Amino acid sequence: MTNRILNKYSWIVALGLLFSTIASSCGSLKAVKAEAPIPSPSQFSHSADSLTGIAVTKQLVFSDSILIALIQTAVKNNPDVLIAEQRINSAKAYYKIRKGALLPNIVAGTNAGVRKYGDYTMEGVGNYDTNLSPNINDQQKVSTPIVQDFFLGLSSSWEIDLWGKLGNMKKAAKLQWLASTEGRNLVVTAIVAEVAFRYYDLLALDAKLEILQQNLALQDSIVQIAIVQQEVGRATMLAVQQFQAQHLRTQSAVVAHQQEIIRVENELNILLGQFPQHIARSKDFPLSRTASLHLMLQPQIVLQQRPDILKAEWELKATKADVAAAKAALLPALTLAPSLGYSSFNSTLLFNPASLAFGVVSGLAAPLVNRSAIRGTINQSKAAQQEAYHSYYKTILHAYQEIETTLSNINKLNEIYNLNAQETILLTEAVATSNELYKVGYATYLEVITSQRIALEANFNIIETQKSLQYNLVTLYRAIGGNW
Repeated sequence: MTNRILNKYSWIVALGLLFSTIASSCGSLKAVKAEAPIPSPSQFSHSADSLTGIAVTKQLVFSDSILIALIQTAVKNNPDVLIAEQRINSAKAYYKIRKGALLPNIVAGTNAGVRKYGDYTMEGVGNYDTNLSPNINDQQKVSTPIVQDFFLGLSSSWEIDLWGKLGNMKKAAKLQWLASTEGRNLVVTAIVAEVAFRYYDLLALDAKLEILQQNLALQDSIVQIAIVQQEVGRATMLAVQQFQAQHLRTQSAVVAHQQEIIRVENELNILLGQFPQHIARSKDFPLSRTASLHLMLQPQIVLQQRPDILKAEWELKATKADVAAAKAALLPALTLAPSLGYSSFNSTLLFNPASLAFGVVSGLAAPLVNRSAIRGTINQSKAAQQEAYHSYYKTILHAYQEIETTLSNINKLNEIYNLNAQETILLTEAVATSNELYKVGYATYLEVITSQRIALEANFNIIETQKSLQYNLVTLYRAIGGNW
C-alpha cells in the first residue's frame, strides 16, 4: 500500500525538486552590473585650436619612399605580426567551436557485437523465452544463448540553450576574436613605429658620421699647420701632440659610429624578418615639415582609432558574457538525444523494414550539492571582468598621457631646433675664425681645439633634435591609432 502511494505521487516529488532547484538557481542570478562610463576630456590641451581638420596621416609622417618600403616588408614578414595573425585564426576557430555547440551533434555510425549473459542475471533470464533460445519446459534448464546486436543509423545529442549559457559563450568567443584582430593591429602599429625609429637612428648616425669625417679632414689640416709652425719655432711640441690626440679621438668616434650603424641595421633586419644585411636609406634627414606642424585632435576620435583601446574594450565585453554564461550554469540543462536507424539481433534481418527503430531520450539536470564550484567559477569571471575594466581605464589614461606628452614635445622640440640652428651657425663660424687666428698667431691651440669640440657637440645636438622630432611624429601617429 505504501509503495503504491509512493509510486503514485513520485512524479509530484520529482517536480517539486525540479522547481526548487530552478528557484534557488534563479535567485542566485543577478544582472551583470553595468560599469560606469569613463569620463574623458573634451580636447587635448596642447593641440592647436587655430587649425582644425588637419589629420596626422601616413603621407604626413611617412613621406620617405624607402622607409615606406621597409615598413611594408616588416608588416608582411615580421614574426610578431605573423604570430598575431595565427592568434586571430585560433580565436576564429574557437568561435566556430562555440557556435557549433548551439547545434545538435548528429553522428552516423554502425555498431555490431555479441554478448553471452550470465544465467542468473536479469538479462539472461529475459533471453530464455526469446526466439534466440529453443523451447524449454519448466523442468528443462538450458544456458542463455549468445546474443547478437547490430545497429546502423543516426544518433544525436543536443543541449537546448534555455538560459543563454551557450549563447553567451559564443558571444564571448566572438568578442575575443575581435579583440585578437585589434591585437594584430596593435602589433602592426608597434612594428611600424619601431621600424621608423630604427630608420631615423640610421639617418642620424649617417649624419653624425659625415660630420666626424669632415672634422677629421679639418683636424688633419690643423695638425699639418701645427707641425710646420713647430718646425719654424712658432708653436710648441705640446700643441702638435694635442692636435694629434684630438685627431685620434675623432678617428675613434668614427669607428664607434660605424659599429653603431651595424648594430642598428641588425636590429632593423630583425624587425623586417630577414637576416643581417645592409639597409638602403635616404641621404638627407627629413625636417622641413615638422616646424610647421599644427594639430587639432578630438579625444573621442582617438578612442575609436587606437587598437589597444579597442582591444581592451572587446575584452571587457567578453568578460561580461563570460559572467553571464557562468551564472547560467547554475540552472537546469535540458538535453535531447534522438536516434533513428536499423537495429536487429540478426545481421540478415538488419535492413528489414520491421527493424527500423527510433527514439528520443531527454534529460533535465541541475547541480544540487556541489554548487560551490560553479559559484567559484562565477566569482572568478567577475574578478576577470573587473580586471578587464581597470585595464580598459588604464589604457585610456595611457592614451591621453601619450598624446599630451607627444604634442608638447613637438612644440618644444621645434623651439629647441631653432635655437640649435642659430648656435650651430655661430659655432661653425667660430671654428673658421679660430683656425685663421691660429695661423697668424692670435689664437692658441687650446682655443682651436675647444672651438672644434663645442661645434662638434652643437652639430650632434641639432641632429639629435631632428631625430627626436621624427620620433615624436611617429609616436603621435601611433598614439592616435596608427596601424598600416
